[in-house]
Amino acid sequence: MDVREHAIRIEVADMVAGTGEIEGDLRLPPDPCGLVIFAHGSGSSRHSPRNQRVAAYMNDADLATLLFDLLTSAEEAVDVRTRHLRFDIGLLATRLHAAGDAVAERADTTGLPVGTFGASTGAAAALVAAAERPDSVQAVVSRGGRPDLAGEALPLVRAPTLLIVGSRDPEVLSLNESAVARMTCEREIAVVPGATHLFEEAGTLEQVAELATGWFGRHLGTR
Repeated sequence: MDVREHAIRIEVADMVAGTGEIEGDLRLPPDPCGLVIFAHGSGSSRHSPRNQRVAAYMNDADLATLLFDLLTSAEEAVDVRTRHLRFDIGLLATRLHAAGDAVAERADTTGLPVGTFGASTGAAAALVAAAERPDSVQAVVSRGGRPDLAGEALPLVRAPTLLIVGSRDPEVLSLNESAVARMTCEREIAVVPGATHLFEEAGTLEQVAELATGWFGRHLGTR
């Protein structure tokens, strides 16, 4: 498949330097039926090999993807030492809004239905962003996520939400079950047998990609 790749830069308010940019990699299949914006987990980046593999699977299913850095270079330098910005869910949600605004303004992505795919703390940010902009996010998928960190935003989420958890990740599974009980939208928990938190076991990440792509296909559209 001829997937076009574009490097994008988005200007944001920088928590350290005042103003800054976040960088992203946009991948566009020839005739996309939707766009999935990725929110990586704590301590990761747009270069996350797991998210890259899941995104490639989605591209093969005619879904455009945007993987981007949630923090600016100045913020990242501070966060490496303090590790606090990666847990600032409100900040991460604003970055998802910035990414959504940026792709909405592009001629090649405007009008595409949008979903968000979050891992770890990125899942909480995806849920907060969906709650804050219910008309902009049509579906959410979490991989080994911490939806509990979305707090009071959980009952406000309207986008259909799929929470994917490994069977050998009991603490996170319990947190996801508690979060689902607080949500009122269409939601499901999918448990991947034999998978631990990072889905490093053979075949487990492929199951994540298949489950997520199927969910977005249902709620964003398929070709």
